[in-house]
Amino acid sequence: MKLKKLTYPLVLIALLFFSIPNNVLAQWSIGASYEIRDKAPKNGFGVRLERDILQKLPVVNLGLRAHFSYFSESNSVSLNGGGTYDSEIKNYDYGLAAVGGVSVGLIAPYVGLGLGSDNADFNVKNTSWPGEGSESNLYWNGFVGAKVSPIPVIKPFVEYRISSTKKFKDLKNNVKTSGGRLIFGVSLAF
Repeated sequence: MKLKKLTYPLVLIALLFFSIPNNVLAQWSIGASYEIRDKAPKNGFGVRLERDILQKLPVVNLGLRAHFSYFSESNSVSLNGGGTYDSEIKNYDYGLAAVGGVSVGLIAPYVGLGLGSDNADFNVKNTSWPGEGSESNLYWNGFVGAKVSPIPVIKPFVEYRISSTKKFKDLKNNVKTSGGRLIFGVSLAF
Protein backbone atom coordinates (compact mmCIF):
# COMPACT_ATOMS: atom_id res chain seq x y z
CA MET A 1 0.00 0.00 0.00
CA LYS A 2 2.82 2.40 0.86
CA LEU A 3 4.50 1.58 -2.45
CA LYS A 4 1.35 2.58 -4.37
CA LYS A 5 1.15 5.85 -2.44
CA LEU A 6 4.73 6.65 -3.45
CA THR A 7 4.44 5.44 -7.06
CA TYR A 8 1.45 7.58 -8.06
CA PRO A 9 3.00 10.94 -7.11
CA LEU A 10 6.31 10.00 -8.75
CA VAL A 11 4.56 8.99 -11.98
CA LEU A 12 2.49 12.17 -11.88
CA ILE A 13 5.61 14.33 -11.40
CA ALA A 14 7.40 12.50 -14.21
CA LEU A 15 4.44 13.01 -16.58
CA LEU A 16 4.25 16.70 -15.72
CA PHE A 17 8.00 17.08 -16.23
CA PHE A 18 7.96 15.46 -19.68
CA SER A 19 4.86 17.36 -20.79
CA ILE A 20 6.54 20.76 -20.35
CA PRO A 21 7.28 22.08 -23.84
CA ASN A 22 10.91 22.46 -24.80
CA ASN A 23 12.35 25.02 -27.18
CA VAL A 24 13.38 23.28 -30.35
CA LEU A 25 15.94 25.19 -32.38
CA ALA A 26 16.86 24.53 -35.96
CA GLN A 27 20.29 22.95 -36.17
CA TRP A 28 20.71 22.85 -39.95
CA SER A 29 19.95 25.30 -42.71
CA ILE A 30 20.27 25.05 -46.47
CA GLY A 31 20.24 28.11 -48.68
CA ALA A 32 20.34 29.34 -52.25
CA SER A 33 21.66 32.70 -53.40
CA TYR A 34 22.23 35.06 -56.31
CA GLU A 35 25.76 36.50 -56.29
CA ILE A 36 27.28 39.60 -57.91
CA ARG A 37 31.06 40.04 -57.93
CA ASP A 38 33.75 42.42 -59.24
CA LYS A 39 35.52 40.18 -61.78
CA ALA A 40 34.21 38.33 -64.83
CA PRO A 41 31.98 36.38 -64.87
CA LYS A 42 30.12 38.89 -62.72
CA ASN A 43 26.83 37.04 -61.91
CA GLY A 44 26.32 33.60 -60.48
CA PHE A 45 24.44 31.35 -58.11
CA GLY A 46 25.36 29.70 -54.86
CA VAL A 47 24.23 27.10 -52.34
CA ARG A 48 25.18 26.73 -48.69
CA LEU A 49 24.74 24.25 -45.89
CA GLU A 50 25.09 25.54 -42.35
CA ARG A 51 25.16 23.75 -38.99
CA ASP A 52 24.71 25.52 -35.66
CA ILE A 53 27.03 24.47 -32.82
CA LEU A 54 26.96 25.44 -29.13
CA GLN A 55 23.21 26.09 -29.05
CA LYS A 56 23.10 26.53 -25.27
CA LEU A 57 24.26 30.15 -25.53
CA PRO A 58 21.21 32.45 -25.24
CA VAL A 59 21.86 35.22 -27.81
CA VAL A 60 25.09 34.16 -29.54
CA ASN A 61 24.98 31.86 -32.59
CA LEU A 62 28.06 29.88 -33.60
CA GLY A 63 28.17 27.61 -36.61
CA LEU A 64 30.02 25.99 -39.48
CA ARG A 65 29.19 26.59 -43.13
CA ALA A 66 29.99 24.85 -46.41
CA HIS A 67 29.34 26.87 -49.56
CA PHE A 68 29.48 26.39 -53.33
CA SER A 69 29.18 29.11 -56.00
CA TYR A 70 29.00 28.84 -59.80
CA PHE A 71 29.60 31.62 -62.35
CA SER A 72 29.48 31.31 -66.16
CA GLU A 73 29.85 33.73 -69.04
CA SER A 74 29.88 33.33 -72.84
CA ASN A 75 31.02 36.01 -75.30
CA SER A 76 30.86 36.16 -79.07
CA VAL A 77 32.69 38.93 -80.94
CA SER A 78 32.66 39.47 -84.72
CA LEU A 79 36.06 40.47 -86.07
CA ASN A 80 36.61 43.00 -88.90
CA GLY A 81 38.15 40.29 -91.06
CA GLY A 82 34.86 38.34 -91.07
CA GLY A 83 35.72 35.75 -88.41
CA THR A 84 34.24 35.32 -84.98
CA TYR A 85 35.81 35.01 -81.58
CA ASP A 86 33.87 32.96 -79.02
CA SER A 87 34.93 32.50 -75.44
CA GLU A 88 33.41 30.76 -72.46
CA ILE A 89 34.45 31.14 -68.82
CA LYS A 90 33.17 28.84 -66.09
CA ASN A 91 34.16 29.61 -62.54
CA TYR A 92 33.20 27.76 -59.39
CA ASP A 93 34.38 27.94 -55.84
CA TYR A 94 33.71 26.04 -52.66
CA GLY A 95 34.82 26.34 -49.09
CA LEU A 96 34.27 25.98 -45.35
CA ALA A 97 33.87 28.78 -42.82
CA ALA A 98 33.27 29.44 -39.14
CA VAL A 99 30.31 31.76 -38.53
CA GLY A 100 29.45 33.80 -35.45
CA GLY A 101 26.52 36.12 -34.87
CA VAL A 102 23.88 37.42 -32.51
CA SER A 103 20.09 37.27 -32.58
CA VAL A 104 18.47 40.68 -32.05
CA GLY A 105 14.73 40.29 -32.56
CA LEU A 106 13.98 39.50 -36.20
CA ILE A 107 17.48 40.45 -37.38
CA ALA A 108 20.56 38.26 -36.90
CA PRO A 109 23.82 39.94 -38.01
CA TYR A 110 26.82 37.63 -38.46
CA VAL A 111 30.49 37.53 -39.45
CA GLY A 112 32.68 34.68 -40.59
CA LEU A 113 36.07 33.56 -41.74
CA GLY A 114 36.94 30.60 -43.92
CA LEU A 115 39.12 28.84 -46.44
CA GLY A 116 38.18 27.70 -49.94
CA SER A 117 39.20 26.83 -53.48
CA ASP A 118 38.51 28.87 -56.61
CA ASN A 119 38.51 27.05 -59.97
CA ALA A 120 38.22 28.61 -63.42
CA ASP A 121 37.91 26.94 -66.83
CA PHE A 122 38.57 28.94 -70.02
CA ASN A 123 37.60 27.90 -73.55
CA VAL A 124 38.34 30.04 -76.63
CA LYS A 125 36.77 28.89 -79.91
CA ASN A 126 38.39 30.56 -82.90
CA THR A 127 39.85 29.04 -86.04
CA SER A 128 43.02 31.17 -85.90
CA TRP A 129 43.55 31.21 -82.11
CA PRO A 130 41.86 28.29 -80.30
CA GLY A 131 42.72 27.39 -76.74
CA GLU A 132 41.53 26.24 -73.38
CA GLY A 133 42.88 26.23 -69.88
CA SER A 134 42.07 26.02 -66.23
CA GLU A 135 43.27 27.57 -63.01
CA SER A 136 42.81 26.66 -59.35
CA ASN A 137 43.68 28.73 -56.26
CA LEU A 138 43.26 28.42 -52.52
CA TYR A 139 41.82 31.53 -50.88
CA TRP A 140 40.86 33.06 -47.54
CA ASN A 141 37.43 34.62 -47.26
CA GLY A 142 35.81 36.90 -44.76
CA PHE A 143 32.18 37.92 -44.76
CA VAL A 144 29.62 40.01 -42.96
CA GLY A 145 25.86 39.72 -43.36
CA ALA A 146 22.45 39.66 -41.78
CA LYS A 147 19.52 37.25 -41.76
CA VAL A 148 15.93 38.33 -41.28
CA SER A 149 13.48 35.81 -39.85
CA PRO A 150 9.85 36.93 -40.24
CA ILE A 151 8.97 33.21 -40.33
CA PRO A 152 11.27 31.02 -38.20
CA VAL A 153 11.84 28.45 -40.94
CA ILE A 154 12.52 30.82 -43.88
CA LYS A 155 15.39 33.31 -43.49
CA PRO A 156 16.21 35.78 -46.28
CA PHE A 157 19.77 37.11 -46.03
CA VAL A 158 22.18 39.61 -47.53
CA GLU A 159 25.95 39.16 -47.27
CA TYR A 160 29.16 40.76 -48.49
CA ARG A 161 32.14 38.42 -48.89
CA ILE A 162 35.73 39.27 -49.70
CA SER A 163 38.30 36.72 -50.74
CA SER A 164 42.01 36.80 -51.40
CA THR A 165 44.71 34.38 -52.46
CA LYS A 166 47.30 36.42 -50.51
CA LYS A 167 48.74 35.18 -47.23
CA PHE A 168 46.32 35.63 -44.36
CA LYS A 169 48.58 38.10 -42.55
CA ASP A 170 48.54 40.29 -45.71
CA LEU A 171 44.77 40.04 -46.14
CA LYS A 172 43.93 43.18 -44.14
CA ASN A 173 46.28 45.23 -46.34
CA ASN A 174 44.66 43.89 -49.52
CA VAL A 175 40.98 44.36 -48.64
CA LYS A 176 40.57 47.05 -51.32
CA THR A 177 42.05 44.82 -54.03
CA SER A 178 40.39 41.60 -52.85
CA GLY A 179 37.57 40.20 -54.94
CA GLY A 180 34.31 41.14 -53.25
CA ARG A 181 30.83 39.84 -53.90
CA LEU A 182 27.36 40.86 -52.84
CA ILE A 183 25.06 37.94 -52.07
CA PHE A 184 21.25 37.88 -51.80
CA GLY A 185 19.55 34.64 -50.80
CA VAL A 186 17.12 32.60 -48.75
CA SER A 187 17.86 29.88 -46.18
CA LEU A 188 15.53 27.14 -45.04
CA ALA A 189 16.15 26.15 -41.40
CA PHE A 190 15.28 22.63 -40.18
